[in-house]
Amino acid sequence: MLSHTVYFLLKDRSAPAAAALVAGCRTHLTGHPGTLWFAVGTCSEYDRHVNDRDYDVALEIVFDSHQSHDNYQTADRHNLFIAEHSPTWARVRVFDTDLVDFHSQAVAGSSKQCTP
Repeated sequence: MLSHTVYFLLKDRSAPAAAALVAGCRTHLTGHPGTLWFAVGTCSEYDRHVNDRDYDVALEIVFDSHQSHDNYQTADRHNLFIAEHSPTWARVRVFDTDLVDFHSQAVAGSSKQCTP
């Protein structure tokens, strides 16, 4: 499984601008083949010293495989989303994470670390 998480910092940081991006995510980025999980939302009110609040909208899509993710990246609906909404972005950060299935016995005991 692959978690594709995207954090959007908007040029216009208002609630209506964030709502428009959330709506665009729901319109263009849901229902792609291989999607196991889809979630989108705005930055929470939590403001603890460990919270990174330098974003307005977060998107998380969990795919069943790298191939499903790669197909999503070139899908017409994904490209339309980028064309329609990228002018509103000040910065985008993408985190792609290989997920370990907690219930899988095949990967028990294995670990892989990302390096800076």
